Amino acid sequence: MLDNVQNARERWGGVSELIDRWLRDRQDLIVKFCDISGTTDFSNVDSIHTRFVRFCEVLVDYVSAGHFEIYEQLIQEAKEFDDGGLDLMARVYPKIEATTEVALSFNDRLSADSLDEDQLKALMEPLSQLGEQLETRFSLEDFLIEHLHNVHAEKVMTSSSSA
Repeated sequence: MLDNVQNARERWGGVSELIDRWLRDRQDLIVKFCDISGTTDFSNVDSIHTRFVRFCEVLVDYVSAGHFEIYEQLIQEAKEFDDGGLDLMARVYPKIEATTEVALSFNDRLSADSLDEDQLKALMEPLSQLGEQLETRFSLEDFLIEHLHNVHAEKVMTSSSSA
C-alpha cells in the first residue's frame, strides 16, 4: 500500500511539474502578446514582424501543449479517479477548442514573408479579438486544472497522509 501511495505521489507530482511548466509558457505568451498589442509605431516593419512571428511560435506551442500534453493528463486523471471529471471535460473542452481555432486562424494570417506596414496594422484588430479568446481560454484551463487536477492532488495527499 505504501508503494501505491509513493507511485501516486510520483505520478501526480510529474503532472504538476508539467502543468507548472505550461503555466510558465502561458506567462511568456502573455508577455509577448502585451508587447505586440501595445504597438503604435509601425515604422520598423521588420522588428514588428519578427515580434509577431515570435508571438505566434509561442502561441502555437502553448496551444499544442494544452491539447497534446495537459488535457490528455487531465483526462487520464479523470478516468482514474472516476469522479465526474470526464463529464466536466466533455462540457468544457469544446469551448477551449473554439479558442484554439481562433488562435490557429490568427497564426495562419501571418505569412513567413515580411509584411508591410498596412498589413501589420491590419493584424491589430484580430490580435485584440485573439486576446479576448485567450482570456476565455485561460479561465477555462484554470477551471479544469482546479477541478480535475488540484482536487485529485489533494485526494492523493490525503490518502498518503493516512497511510
